[in-house]
Amino acid sequence: MKKYWLIFGVILAISANSIISCSRQTVLPEKAIAVQLVANIDSFTDFIDKQLLPAIKKDGNEQQLQRLFLQTRLLYKKYEWAAEYFNPALTRLVNGAPVVEVEPGSRQVMEPEGLQVIEALLYPGYKKANKQELITRLERLSSTAGRYKDYFNNIDMLRGQVFDAAKLQVFRVITVGITAFDDPLSLNSLQEASVSLNSLKEVLGYYPHTDSLQISIDDAINYLNANTNFNTFNRAVFITAYANTITRSITRLEKKQNIPVIKYNRLLRQDAETLFDKDAFNADAYTPCEGCTTTPQKTALGKKLFFDPILSGSLTRSCASCHQPDKAFTDGLVKNTMLNSKRLLSRNTPGLINAALQPGLFYDLRSASLEAQAKDVMQNAQEMHGSMEISAAKLWKDKEYQELFAAAYPANGRTAIDTLEIMNALGSYIRSLVKLDSRFDKYMRGERAALTSAEINGFNLFMGKAKCGTCHYMPLFNGVLPPRFVRMETEVIGVPQAATGKTIDPDLGRYNIIPEPSLKYAFKTTTVRNTALTAPYMHNGVFSNLDQVVDFYNDGGGEGQGLLVDNQTLSSGKLNLTVKEKSALISFIKSLNDE
Repeated sequence: MKKYWLIFGVILAISANSIISCSRQTVLPEKAIAVQLVANIDSFTDFIDKQLLPAIKKDGNEQQLQRLFLQTRLLYKKYEWAAEYFNPALTRLVNGAPVVEVEPGSRQVMEPEGLQVIEALLYPGYKKANKQELITRLERLSSTAGRYKDYFNNIDMLRGQVFDAAKLQVFRVITVGITAFDDPLSLNSLQEASVSLNSLKEVLGYYPHTDSLQISIDDAINYLNANTNFNTFNRAVFITAYANTITRSITRLEKKQNIPVIKYNRLLRQDAETLFDKDAFNADAYTPCEGCTTTPQKTALGKKLFFDPILSGSLTRSCASCHQPDKAFTDGLVKNTMLNSKRLLSRNTPGLINAALQPGLFYDLRSASLEAQAKDVMQNAQEMHGSMEISAAKLWKDKEYQELFAAAYPANGRTAIDTLEIMNALGSYIRSLVKLDSRFDKYMRGERAALTSAEINGFNLFMGKAKCGTCHYMPLFNGVLPPRFVRMETEVIGVPQAATGKTIDPDLGRYNIIPEPSLKYAFKTTTVRNTALTAPYMHNGVFSNLDQVVDFYNDGGGEGQGLLVDNQTLSSGKLNLTVKEKSALISFIKSLNDE
């Protein structure tokens, strides 16, 4: 009998262990990842408190302090994937851009904080005069980063979130990581990318059936470790041969294992396998209302409205008067003229191709949607001098328009046209102008013959030595910061009033909308796609060709060319591009023309 109970007890214990094991398999990965994240954060704050800060307080030499700082950044990269995904607001204080930021809605001014600000105190050289500020900022950084622990100790991560965050981190590595976006002075971005990918390998290793994915990550890490020169690193090879393989594998694993993903509206579709898929971006992401999504009927109506001067007060100017399809929806002029006048408008006409893929419109970002932009232009006395209400009444009297509006916006007992319908129809047409199918895109999708060797070299320069990719973010090549694509950036680059002049253009840009001193002369970072078709360039049309634009940036912008620009956000240091490199850069830019 005792033997029976002993055997029964053993069986019961085995059964219990099996149940616990199964239960652990269900909940353990995310819990284990959270524990690992807390450990990584502890390592980060401990290193600051016990290594970097004491070295500064003891007046360590420049080389020692820079070495310790680089190690600090590497420790941050171990948990960046989760910090950026789960708590981006806190992460802005840990590794945010070293410039003043202004929240568009609240207009709250946020001073720069974190690693990138600290980098500027240590590079290109350390001055002991900065010692106390460095100590204060590091103490604040350690305290701020410690707040992550409360967060990760108290949230329940979901598997879908982990996979989603991992894929976004790979996108972050290839869009801004390998460009030195967040370490422009130390240029340690390739090693940081290696550490970042290794952290993803560890995280995904908690899950079954990820062996081949981890091999792909290892291959990418090995390529990074074998090619450590920032200026000669072949980003085209790294992305096409390694990074794209990783993100495809993550996406397919999610589908194969039926991993539920929490859906939310964002510009980059969550099921995109790479950043270069034909349907990777959602043109309806920034629509202002649920009923504003694009339909073929709305697009057809919007196209007719776009070319009809009925929307202008004088009945002489249409949207297409300034945004001409055969000029990539620009007009080829330095500045167009005011309505019924020979006086020039204040700014150059921007293109509309891919305009839907940005959360801020106009050079000063004053409109948040294409609908608001359409209304602004229509009712602007200098541009179209129209009235939404008057136009709606005129359109209702036209039988053809009545039918088109009824098809686009079905409604029982319709007796008029709503002004929002006009704006939305125009917005829908512009959303139909999203085209991400250039030769560059084809190359990134695997068509190796789509680009020449000079164009590939130009891409590597764009993303590396020339530093274009730190403001014009791949793959949209505009100022919408990847991989979340929710914030549109402005820059102060010191555009001159005349091409060879030494006076900054007097247009204050974003400052006219938000009177924050740091925003004087700040303008939206426009897309580089199709720019070979949209000369002249800059908000004032000051440069007539791409050679002038490249020379301007090569010199370090306005400040580098001798203009007085005390708040320039573009580095004023010279890029030292050779004639051959400039040519390759322009060749690449031309490969971005959509076909």
